[in-house]
Amino acid sequence: MKVGIVCAADEEVAPFLSIIKEYKITERAMLKFYEGQIQGIKVVVLFSGVCKVNAAIASQILIDVFGVDLIINSGTAGGMNPDLEIFDTVISTEVCYHDVASDILTEFHPWMKSVYFKADGKLIELSKAAVDKVKPTGKVIWGRMVTGESFITDEGRQKIYDEFAPLTVDMETASIAHVCYVNNIPFISIRCITDTAAHGGIDNFEENCTKASSIAKSITEALLIEIGSK
Repeated sequence: MKVGIVCAADEEVAPFLSIIKEYKITERAMLKFYEGQIQGIKVVVLFSGVCKVNAAIASQILIDVFGVDLIINSGTAGGMNPDLEIFDTVISTEVCYHDVASDILTEFHPWMKSVYFKADGKLIELSKAAVDKVKPTGKVIWGRMVTGESFITDEGRQKIYDEFAPLTVDMETASIAHVCYVNNIPFISIRCITDTAAHGGIDNFEENCTKASSIAKSITEALLIEIGSK
């Protein structure tokens, strides 16, 4: 078993680097892949850079070059559901793009039945066991995430919420799920909230990113332990 872990930013990958045992670094497509072990599980960890294409490039390389068996997306997100607070965590059950026409993925490749990429059911169940054991800061909710090519502030927030009713919004998750879908690779995303409608904007994201990234890392590490025990 080898697990790929994709983080969007260097702040999000930083907590993992101190817990990867005896890692080696491989550079490919201007990215650094850290290959080693966490909790006895073989992992390849990296930050892909922000946005959909960067995350997709990283994910396909993880599959083609490193032969990962599943991919976990770990990091931060903006909270969309009004019940979410900063440092709550959302774990994906399904993901879609909020800025792609609804028929693009159903009428054309990969001819999906809906616009939603489903997270792996087994990983969802293992994540619940992991959360029970790690007891992270804030509450943890499982549900829908959406992805688009811009940082969402007040402008556009309501339109996205009305159309998709997501828990979170980010700039990478759906593209990672998309790559996993076409490669038949299990996928799940773990995203901790850095900003909300009540506490929005880049300043809140930057202030809260380090702590939120650490929370997401802790849940991801606990999930790896659950994966290794099965």
